[in-house]
Amino acid sequence: MFFRLLALFTLVPLLELFLLVQIGKRMGLVPTLALVLFTGVLGAALARSQGLRVLRQVQAEMARGALPTEALMEGLMIFIAGAVLLTPGLLTDLAGFFLLLPFGRRLVRRQISRRLKSRFRTVSSVGGSATQGEWPGQTDNPRVRQQVIVVDHRPVEEPSDEDDPADDRRLSD
Repeated sequence: MFFRLLALFTLVPLLELFLLVQIGKRMGLVPTLALVLFTGVLGAALARSQGLRVLRQVQAEMARGALPTEALMEGLMIFIAGAVLLTPGLLTDLAGFFLLLPFGRRLVRRQISRRLKSRFRTVSSVGGSATQGEWPGQTDNPRVRQQVIVVDHRPVEEPSDEDDPADDRRLSD
């Protein structure tokens, strides 16, 4: 992981600098600077509009009582796209614009989801499938690296308003 980050933070800026110098040689200094400024301004405007759209989506899902997981993930990708677009360079701008497009975010979200699903496994212990002292899915094989997320679920009965009209725990207007 260290070498990936090292490569990211050293090779990408060097490649960006090389591309900007090459474009500057062909187009000139002023058009190259104008291109960098234009992509920054366009990226900021797109990030703002897409971010506001995702914010409305999060609010609508929360109003319905649903967890806005996909919308929050899209919001994070839009934030990353905005940050990447602030850095001068054409490759980072392409990556940022790709994340600002809905189909680009959808592709990245699918890749992240696939990667997470391949690393984790969900197991249910309903019916007592695990023996005492073991986690469901636990193995004695040291070569098998499993990461198990155990989710315990129980139905919750909510009291009706007719059963207890004087409930002090409720908030009043």
